[in-house]
Amino acid sequence: MTIATSSIRTGPNIPLVIACGCLIALISFGPRSAMGLFFQPMTEARDWSREIFALAIAIQNLVWGIGQPVAGMMADRYGTWKTMTLGAVLYATGLLLMIDADSAVALHVSAGVLIGLGIAFSSFSLVLAAFGRTVSPAQRSIAFGIGTASGSLGQFLFAPLGGALIANVGWQDTLLVFTGLVALIPLFAIALRGKSDHSSTAAPASNQKLSEAVAEAFGTRGFILLTIGFFVCGFHVAFITVHLPPYIADLGLDPAWGATAIALIGLCNIVGSLASGYIGGRYSKPIFLSLIYLGRSIAIFAFIMLPVTPTSVLVFSGVMGLLWLSTIPPTSGLVAVMFGPRYMATLFGFVFLSHQIGSFLGVWLGGKLYDETGSYDAIWWCGIVLGILAALIHLPIQEKPVPRLAAEPAQ
Repeated sequence: MTIATSSIRTGPNIPLVIACGCLIALISFGPRSAMGLFFQPMTEARDWSREIFALAIAIQNLVWGIGQPVAGMMADRYGTWKTMTLGAVLYATGLLLMIDADSAVALHVSAGVLIGLGIAFSSFSLVLAAFGRTVSPAQRSIAFGIGTASGSLGQFLFAPLGGALIANVGWQDTLLVFTGLVALIPLFAIALRGKSDHSSTAAPASNQKLSEAVAEAFGTRGFILLTIGFFVCGFHVAFITVHLPPYIADLGLDPAWGATAIALIGLCNIVGSLASGYIGGRYSKPIFLSLIYLGRSIAIFAFIMLPVTPTSVLVFSGVMGLLWLSTIPPTSGLVAVMFGPRYMATLFGFVFLSHQIGSFLGVWLGGKLYDETGSYDAIWWCGIVLGILAALIHLPIQEKPVPRLAAEPAQ
């Protein structure tokens, strides 16, 4: 009896882990998702072209992606708390330096490199990995959905918060408020402390090394297809997050509709992420992902072909919100199914790198093509074609463990 009680006390407090992980996802994703609201006030105040600001956010997305596998390796090796504390410091520093950025280089370093690294080392990818090693396999999909929905809640809350603060106190003080909130991340990350070999749900760890796990993943066809497909998710999400507000303003609507659109996407994505976690735990994840990407292409096509009005903005934002980060629970779930939770932070980090390369191109090409053509039409059509290709790419993926894992005790 004493041994059993001691064992219970030393196990993870799952509700606390979930709650703190959700708060971290909310805080880390919130300021980043509101970057599009700083687009016009900063470019007007500094007399920059749209490409300068777009390139800064594109760099942010690319650095976030490059840093994600490194952050995953650090979390797997040294623990989640240490990794997230480093991320919070980098994130807050980038936000502070962004306030005084008076040149393109300063903006690219602060909003681009530092915030990108900060997000990589404190984002929901590490939260999902912590969830994966804490909850049972049967609970993983819904836990991933809850964690992803929390990031969406951050987008929903920070979009109107950022818009209101910018209108009332200015964009500099708004960035200062965001800095203070990001500084709370290390406090919440205490509950997530631990690393890959401290899983409460896995069978005793095999002797597989991290390098062997990475080689195994990149030798698996399904992992490669999943990684390529996630590129499209990043392309869609980053372009719309940054360029939808100015696109709406360019068409003559009140700029407030841009903030409303981003907030509505975040609100509907809460529903979409939770539903995705539920669906992904019960039905084919690859087919579900194909339907999500196809749905995005249809939504974008309808949006650009019909007259843009407040109603069409709301409908488009609502539909895209349902499909927004709903890709993450089934994508991360497939990584866990194929390779188990032990090195999930690292392996999902590589998948996420592809996502962020897509984000870089979506944001940067949006600004560049706009400056060259005066229109976003070309980039919208790219998004449609890529969505159709992603729908096809996911169909051959097999939702089953790799042979090595299938031969070991169930995780």
